[in-house]
Amino acid sequence: MAGLYFEEFSVGQRFVHAIRRTVTEADNVFFSALTHNPAALHLDEEYCRTQTEFGQRIVNSAFTLGLMVGISVHDTTLGTTVGNLGWDEVRFPLPVFHGDTLRIESEVHEVRASRSRPLNGIVTFIHRAFNQHGALVASCKRSALMLRAKT
Repeated sequence: MAGLYFEEFSVGQRFVHAIRRTVTEADNVFFSALTHNPAALHLDEEYCRTQTEFGQRIVNSAFTLGLMVGISVHDTTLGTTVGNLGWDEVRFPLPVFHGDTLRIESEVHEVRASRSRPLNGIVTFIHRAFNQHGALVASCKRSALMLRAKT
């Protein structure tokens, strides 16, 4: 099991995740189609080239969010999470384009015992995604219900 148990987390703990991922056109088109998102910003190159400030398609932000959290899982919650409780303060300060390579960093923001589930604790992470230029392209605060270590 790669993930950490509730007791293994501490406020301020940082993770620089080793996995990096180059986002492809196929990622963007498939994800947008699978989620029934027909926005021209994701699918229509001509529209984006002539009608937007970006000059090209931008990657679906829900894909970026999922990728950012997904990359963090192996080092943090794989096999030790009961489930996600929510995502807050989700931000996309810059767009992600086809061909961008994202790297992810995570920080433990809060650790607290669950009042209603004595076998679990709640860990709140701040996840950040950076492109190949080091620019912040996404961030979120995620709360996870975590298993306690068996004693």
